[in-house]
Amino acid sequence: MVHKQPGDGSKAPWWNGFEQALAAVTEPDQSAKKAAMDRQASLTKPPGALGKLEDIAIWLAGWQSRERPSLDKARMVVFAGNHGVTAKGVSPYPSSVTAQMVANFRSGGAAICQLCQTYGATLEVVDLDLDRPTADFTEQPAMDIEECQHALARGAEAVDKDPDFLLLGEMGIGNTSAAAALALALLGGEPEVWAGPGTGLDKQGVARKAGVIADALALHQRHCDHPFEALRRLGGRELAAIAGAVLEARTRRIPVLLDGYVCCAAALVLERARPGALDHCLVGHVSSEPGHAKLLAGLGKAPLLDLGMRLGEGTGAAVALGVVRGAVATHNGMATFAEAGVDNRG
Repeated sequence: MVHKQPGDGSKAPWWNGFEQALAAVTEPDQSAKKAAMDRQASLTKPPGALGKLEDIAIWLAGWQSRERPSLDKARMVVFAGNHGVTAKGVSPYPSSVTAQMVANFRSGGAAICQLCQTYGATLEVVDLDLDRPTADFTEQPAMDIEECQHALARGAEAVDKDPDFLLLGEMGIGNTSAAAALALALLGGEPEVWAGPGTGLDKQGVARKAGVIADALALHQRHCDHPFEALRRLGGRELAAIAGAVLEARTRRIPVLLDGYVCCAAALVLERARPGALDHCLVGHVSSEPGHAKLLAGLGKAPLLDLGMRLGEGTGAAVALGVVRGAVATHNGMATFAEAGVDNRG
């Protein structure tokens, strides 16, 4: 479990406990990976003929510490938060939509509900103080230290049912602005590179959004030397919760499937704090949100899918779960050359 930094009066930075957790993260089981590689070499196909499906199965075997990985307990967690920066007109939708969509998730009416049912994942929605949006980050930090610690801890606490595969999604009107500001602070570039239409801004709206992000960086950039401080100042509760969940999953060696732009921006915090922190993560898809491909390049991650999606909610990850299931089914269920009585290569 990731714990908040204790208020012991020390001069250690508030993120010290999270850095310590990152420093102690586990690695995949190399013997399980080797066993999975050996199995792949024995299956009735030319070596490498299933391409990335083979890589996924071997990767999953290493993190699950078993030659034949399982997806019996795939679990989607969607974190929801509200953002004070919506007052600056960065979204065509009001922040009230966040809570309304959370209710829609829980009643089974949203896209993510249908996709989880189709691809075999349980769904949990965690709403984070929706009646109390973060502060407008063009005027002050989005969260105070206690709020950010609490959101990180809420994310860690959500990893509590021992899934064998954890999928992460988000909901929050205005959160692509937070993602763009965080990516800009941690990867550099220009606001126009990271700002996109989100839930449907027109060209003028995107330009306004880029201006808002520029204002935020002008206020906070000099304080963003550490990724966790950038998260506190420019992120949101759902982004912090995603970061906390990803870190907790790594400490417990649970493999993770990330969704789109917002999820990956949250995970970027961990990767910048400790390179390799996301080795236990796959990225489900590349969003049509224009900054996502650049963000993935910064993470060194290749998406499983490119379907032109930009809904969020975890929907890209849910569809990509079908690919991962295909990888596991072929790895576990195919016959070996010996079992099938098929001649192998000489």
